[in-house]
Amino acid sequence: MTHSHFHTDVAIVGAGILGLSHAYAFARRGLRVTVFERSGTPLGASVRNFGMVLVTGQPPGAMHALARASREIWLGWGASAGFHVRRSGSLMFARSDAEARVMEAFAATRAEYAAELLSRPALDDLYDGRFARHRAALHGRDDLQVFSRAAVPSIIDYLRHAHGVEFRFGTLARNIDGALVDTTAGVWRAEHVVVCAGHDYLSLLAPQLAALKPRVCRLQMLRVRPAAPFALDHAVLTGLSCLHYGAFSDLPEVEVLREEVATRHPALLEHGVHLLVSPTPDGDLIVGDSHDYADDPSPFNSSAIDEMLLSLAEETLGGELQVVERWQGVYGARTKAFEAPFSVLRVAPNVTGVFMHAGVGMSVAPALGERVTSHLIEGKPMTLQAI
Repeated sequence: MTHSHFHTDVAIVGAGILGLSHAYAFARRGLRVTVFERSGTPLGASVRNFGMVLVTGQPPGAMHALARASREIWLGWGASAGFHVRRSGSLMFARSDAEARVMEAFAATRAEYAAELLSRPALDDLYDGRFARHRAALHGRDDLQVFSRAAVPSIIDYLRHAHGVEFRFGTLARNIDGALVDTTAGVWRAEHVVVCAGHDYLSLLAPQLAALKPRVCRLQMLRVRPAAPFALDHAVLTGLSCLHYGAFSDLPEVEVLREEVATRHPALLEHGVHLLVSPTPDGDLIVGDSHDYADDPSPFNSSAIDEMLLSLAEETLGGELQVVERWQGVYGARTKAFEAPFSVLRVAPNVTGVFMHAGVGMSVAPALGERVTSHLIEGKPMTLQAI
């Protein structure tokens, strides 16, 4: 390495939502922050997702608290960075009695969540009766939704202009040696180095990450256009999501639902399909998702899975949908991620790796960045599981 170094207080590797969250937390404390991103613009999980800040879906306890704190940060970012944040919440529709019973159990036992079952008249009137055929609906009032492709660049511009964060796009961080970060833009010396490299498990901190046995989750995603447009202002889920999200998955009623799905629609369980729908600013809808776990994500999508997603969306929304775009979502994963949805790795006194192992980065990353930063800078205890 050369002895001529650039200097920064904090070097962050990765400009996804987790890296940006840490950049914000450090920069608002007055530290000089430099973010290194190998691509010319963020292209990973943070821009391929639904843009849901799903507070209602997070398990009780630490993850729910993280999501609630992240919600406030998102609202602040939206106001300061100038992007739209939908605040109408989410609507989870029960298409069967088994799905309805899970939602009823949730509403009866999880008082700490800002969520309520809609009355029958309210459900019948919702969107001019479009959803009246469903058995029940749960309204998650705390849930937010952004258009990630616009929100992430807006946050970057805000951090650059309001907080002086320096971004080095198209720059690969090749090695970390103590306080030195060797990059394709030179060698940088930093007091703190934070690695938020998504599902890149080989470039940096490889031995520590290998011990976690991480994996990659691949999701099939669609952007669709309703044949008869309507002004959807909520994120939409179905009771299938109760099998996926920790806020519901430990309820006894979930096992009955799981057995029902396994009997009637086993392919949904096989491919981890549950419906999520997010409106975009131009009236299109983002639809997904499926879950395929592997060491390396396959580049090949299944048309059968796309058809499952499209059929679920048309059935739930009550109208024909035209596919206008297809892509793969992708995020870092881990076996039994529900037990350890993220890892904070203290590799050296000034080197920390922060990695998500579940698809909830948009929901919890802002507050996780704040918690990690307050621990590193102010010595506050990490009150969260960090494995």
